[in-house]
Amino acid sequence: MSKQGILLVNLGTPDSPSNANVRKYLDEFLMDERVIDINPVSRALLVKGIIVPFRGPKSAKLYREIWSDTTGSPLMHYSLLQRDLLQQRLGDDYHVELAMRYQSPSIESALSKLKDAQVKSIKVIPMFPHYASASTGSVLEKVMELVRKWQTIPNISFINSFHDNELMIEAFAENGRKHKPETYDHVLFSFHGLPQRQLVKSDHSQKHCLKVENCCSTLTENNKFCYSAQCHDTARLIAKKLGLTEDKYSVCFQSRLGKDPWVQPYTSVVIEELAEKGVKRLLVFCPAFVADCLETVYEVTVEYGDEFKKLGGEHVQLVESLNDHPLWIDALVELSKGGAD
Repeated sequence: MSKQGILLVNLGTPDSPSNANVRKYLDEFLMDERVIDINPVSRALLVKGIIVPFRGPKSAKLYREIWSDTTGSPLMHYSLLQRDLLQQRLGDDYHVELAMRYQSPSIESALSKLKDAQVKSIKVIPMFPHYASASTGSVLEKVMELVRKWQTIPNISFINSFHDNELMIEAFAENGRKHKPETYDHVLFSFHGLPQRQLVKSDHSQKHCLKVENCCSTLTENNKFCYSAQCHDTARLIAKKLGLTEDKYSVCFQSRLGKDPWVQPYTSVVIEELAEKGVKRLLVFCPAFVADCLETVYEVTVEYGDEFKKLGGEHVQLVESLNDHPLWIDALVELSKGGAD
């Protein structure tokens, strides 16, 4: 009997922390027109002439800090675990493949394996809880670009977002409870940032985004595709699970690049403001990531941790990502067997 295909797709990671491989990864990633959505010539000059040559070696040094001699990149390690655990849970009626949007294993190679397995359908699950053109949108576009060339195209479906998945929310909450949130002065929900212009583009009405006060604070019909609004909703749901009042947590955005305005408030600014208020201990969730990676293990723990201490704080504690949490695997089973909301 034909199997159902499941394609898990995460962002990607260099093949190694060498300067050459990190440059190769950054080049492919940042040349994506959905990631840096500017004039193609300007994008090429920016990426190939400035970012990759100068940022590549610096990023390689950071990757070496988190790279394991036995398991390599934490993102790849946990992504492979998620694939294998999901396959075990789904059983023989399903065929699960893992791909990375950039670098290896490629989406093309994973789709080829599903094609060779003669699956009767393919469900694509981008491993990003919140929809953004630069992440989920890019994955879906790449899959469609490749599959449209097939002579025989099976039934294909896509998961657009799962920011409010109950099992995922509880998995994050369980990870947070291990650190006893009540012993911290404040909780941060730090999400990956996006340029504000990309939020504006996602507003189909062009009357809501950055034009209505607190436009992202509540998820509505007007902003249901908005990355920032979905992030705020995830934070609210996790905070509710933990019994956090609104004054005990903040939503912020990290990893900005360039001089254009990005989604605000910036994590670095929020940390500085909290330190000025006398906050000493911070607990930080990063719910935009389903597996620990450079942005969680290093950016939060090391960079923001050091920054906070210099400002008078005492400790920044990262809440581990979903990784191989059993409830997260349950969520993937649910997404595989069910459909998008």
